[in-house]
Amino acid sequence: MTTPTAPRLGTALARLLVLAAALLGVLLAGAAPASAHAALTGSDPQDGAVVATAPAEVGLTFSEQVAMSADSIRVLDPSGRRADTGEIIDLCSGAVVKYGVALRAGLPDGTYTVAWQTVSADSHPIAGAFTFSIGAPSATSVALPEQAAGGGTVGLLYGIARYLSYAGFAVLVGGGAFVLLCWPRGAGVRPVQQTVVRGWLTLTGATLVMLLLRGPYTGSGKLADVFDLAGLQGVLQTKTGAALTSRLLLLGAAALFVAVLFGAYARRTDPKERKDLSFGLGLGGTVVAAGIAGTWALAEHASTGIQPGIAMPVDILHLLAVAAWLGGLTTLLVALYRAPSVERAAVERFSRVAFASVAVLVATGIYQSWRQVGSWSALTGTRYGQLLLVKIGLMGVLVGIAWISRRWTRRLAGRTAGADAGTGSAADGSSPVAGSSPVAGTEAETGEETETGPEAETGPEADEEEPEQPDPGEQGTEEREPEEKGAAEQGTEAADPERAAQLARQRVAMATARRKKARDADPERTGLRRSVLTEAAVAVVLLAVTTVLTTTEPGRTEEEAARTGGTTAGSAAVPDRPVDIRLPFDTGGVDGKGVVRLSLDPGRTGANALHLFVERPNGKPLDVPEVKVNLTLEEKGVGPLPVAPDRIQTGHWSASGVQLPLPGEWRIQVTVRTSEIDQTTIEKNVKIG
Repeated sequence: MTTPTAPRLGTALARLLVLAAALLGVLLAGAAPASAHAALTGSDPQDGAVVATAPAEVGLTFSEQVAMSADSIRVLDPSGRRADTGEIIDLCSGAVVKYGVALRAGLPDGTYTVAWQTVSADSHPIAGAFTFSIGAPSATSVALPEQAAGGGTVGLLYGIARYLSYAGFAVLVGGGAFVLLCWPRGAGVRPVQQTVVRGWLTLTGATLVMLLLRGPYTGSGKLADVFDLAGLQGVLQTKTGAALTSRLLLLGAAALFVAVLFGAYARRTDPKERKDLSFGLGLGGTVVAAGIAGTWALAEHASTGIQPGIAMPVDILHLLAVAAWLGGLTTLLVALYRAPSVERAAVERFSRVAFASVAVLVATGIYQSWRQVGSWSALTGTRYGQLLLVKIGLMGVLVGIAWISRRWTRRLAGRTAGADAGTGSAADGSSPVAGSSPVAGTEAETGEETETGPEAETGPEADEEEPEQPDPGEQGTEEREPEEKGAAEQGTEAADPERAAQLARQRVAMATARRKKARDADPERTGLRRSVLTEAAVAVVLLAVTTVLTTTEPGRTEEEAARTGGTTAGSAAVPDRPVDIRLPFDTGGVDGKGVVRLSLDPGRTGANALHLFVERPNGKPLDVPEVKVNLTLEEKGVGPLPVAPDRIQTGHWSASGVQLPLPGEWRIQVTVRTSEIDQTTIEKNVKIG
């Protein structure tokens, strides 16, 4: 017998990937700028400004709506005491999102620090800080927090809960769909039941943890505040709190769905009753699953930015397709490894469901990528875009492995159909993939590993090899030996219950070993199990990358903030710290796109060391003919001060002793020339203390 080899990928997969890449390219090429994540776009007074008299209030302007609390904006005097009244003022007007805080009267001269922390409309915490001076700059004892918003132990635990919630949703929804659409008999198989129930428990537990952690995650960052009832009450009044609470309520309905699926539905024997109940479960389960998916769409990236009315339904479809594919894949993997048999028809049905899910994922994923990235430069030059490329790569690998699994399924179906024809059996699609035929009321039906006597060896396992014919002269002796052994064992069992239990365990272990040996001897089944296991392993990594993507600032916003000089969490330069900025550029010529990374150390008045790196969109050094830098402090009429850095090596320029005579908000202009006629100037404002 020839050992089958792994099938190669077909041309349909290549065509699908080429079509997806072409559509993504068209959308990215024609994208219009828009924000999909909150960013600080301005302040009054400006970062580093020196004002003659104390302002009545400090105002912050954001790119989109944010959720403000009493401590969202804090103004601290040079000694670190609160200089504001704690009263948040709504200064929004039309499309302008602006909030402020009133200052106390009679503030002395000196440098004041504005620390702000809020939650963007897509549920993610953002924070930052800047300084301004009254009269003249002074020393300040304010220590700015080093931990980013949503970081630390609380942020780590919240991120783990987010990942588990996605995984639990996929297993719950995908497992239920796998049973209803692909393998109705699986409703009575214990390992399948346990898998779906564990998905429900995981999603419910992760949702409760996120609800408790939400307050410290967006606020203090202290784990002890998990049990702050006042903070929990505040969370329940937010959009994210309402979404998590709605998810818990929907999970109650999902528990009823699971109970009926593995209870009344599994026990139905009448085909008409089973069909009617299947229709009701399918309709109700789809509504509940879409509702649970909607709790993500209503509270995260899809609910803000451009086209939210389209983005939210698309996001729900995307999540349902992920669950149908990856959750069904998990259930199939459990069935292949732990269930005694899985009909080939069930595997073929899941193959069709998975193909339809991939088609939905490609369509919705292209739209989401265009919406969150918007341009090729953002796709290659931002963290969100780079993570998205990793996700696309993993999707390609996963689709390739799925294609191999589909080929194994076809090979298995062809072999089983041939066996059916050879034995005169009806090829109705009910032949098992495993080596034991499903019989009502037996282990194959219930999924329980039980064995009672020699009869358990009958069935296809016993037919794998033709037994040797005993010698006629020895047959009588061999027939008497089992009878004598059985009588001896029965006597021992009656006299010693502990010995009886030990013998029963041994029989179960031997029966399990025989079934495993027969199962592993099937090359088609083994190939399918291995490819499905590989799919599941890649899916775990893909789900982790997706979870990180949902908490990462979209590429559109990062590029927009760089163009406008705005700042998001942790990007503002502060006194006595090195300045590190990234400036995307595009000269319009051949090989004219890239990113400039500029560093000023120590980032304060006096002499500074300047290092400038020019990189391609993929992060590799880009050799350009010329780079020039100008520094301007407009509020004091200083500059522009030209800086001519020396070329150190490919993509690296450096200048020492760069003098910055005064503190304030300096404008850094970088001119990059990529050819004799192609050049561009990019700029960014930074605070120099």
